Amino acid sequence: MKFKMVHENYNVTDLDKSIAFYEKALGLKEFRRKNAKDGSFILVYMKNDESDFELELTWLAGKEGKYNLGDEEFHLAFVTDDFDAAYELHQKMGCICFENREMNVYFIKDPDGYWIEIIPAKQV
Repeated sequence: MKFKMVHENYNVTDLDKSIAFYEKALGLKEFRRKNAKDGSFILVYMKNDESDFELELTWLAGKEGKYNLGDEEFHLAFVTDDFDAAYELHQKMGCICFENREMNVYFIKDPDGYWIEIIPAKQV
């Protein structure tokens, strides 16, 4: 029996803001979208040409306030071929939330508070 990981889900409060963030910060593009017939939710799947893995952004109608992310001990990780340029972009966006210089990685935070680790390709 084999299993293939296909997507990760993040619930978001402002779908357009989240889509714009992931496009600018990580080069992800909307791949497909599912709108609930009753308008209760929208699912947007984002990905890039580097991987088949998708990030599913879920917007729920009527959701008020931020989502509780617990202790924020989970994250996605992205490898970049140009770590310095990525760092400069994320610094300009003001989304770097933690740096681990010893491990040569850093984390960015999306508009809803989800953390994303950025790793240089030479470390993978």
